[in-house]
Amino acid sequence: MSRLRLGVNIDHVATIRNARGGRHPDPVRAAKAALHAGADGITAHLREDRRHISDQDIERLRREIPLPLNLEMAATPEMEEIALRHRPHAACVVPEKREERTTEGGIDAAGQHDRLKDVVRKLADANIRVSLFIEPELRQIEAASSMGAPVIELHTGAYCEAAASADAYERDSQFDRIRRGAEYGASLGLEIHAGHGLGYETVGPVAALSEIRELNIGHFLVGEAIFSGLEAAIRRMRALMDEARANTERRFTA
Repeated sequence: MSRLRLGVNIDHVATIRNARGGRHPDPVRAAKAALHAGADGITAHLREDRRHISDQDIERLRREIPLPLNLEMAATPEMEEIALRHRPHAACVVPEKREERTTEGGIDAAGQHDRLKDVVRKLADANIRVSLFIEPELRQIEAASSMGAPVIELHTGAYCEAAASADAYERDSQFDRIRRGAEYGASLGLEIHAGHGLGYETVGPVAALSEIRELNIGHFLVGEAIFSGLEAAIRRMRALMDEARANTERRFTA
């Protein structure tokens, strides 16, 4: 079983910086801390309104950080041009609404198939690994596969919200959607990632799913960094992921 990768999203370090202006805290410094703490990649969402990560941040991340950069982006001509200019290791196509506080829900791959297929093709032709951030629904997974996206990232937000509400039935129901989505996507030959809202209490079950190859986690880690420091928060998350994965491996070999 392959090692589960951890991508650390540094968006909300930039959110804190932008709340006051100036240069501190520096999201590129956060990316360097993530590198030292054992992250496998850095994720950054360059939004159309530039509310957190800036164009200069992307330039510096590509120049200063040796880890793979996963650029989260809307499917717009502006973001296509930026991705093709900077050539990040990966690009994750996400929905984007100006009124939302952060990305809410997955992109409608089924409803926007033809437009997204063109975006996927352009990025893939530039040797950028393309993923689509989608809900764990069979029709969305099928649409992503049919347009040639090699990777999907399953939205785990509903599961995390249900877990926080202490509604065990809803939590289990939402987790089952992720499990079935991961299994189905893998059966179609897709590489499966997951993310959104994951924390110490919710990461274990998702990390234990053998089909999932990468988790992208950010907001929770930045919040925990206030209390324990960013590197310590990432190391703890990394340890919880590894423990969950090791338990899965033991079950497979028992």
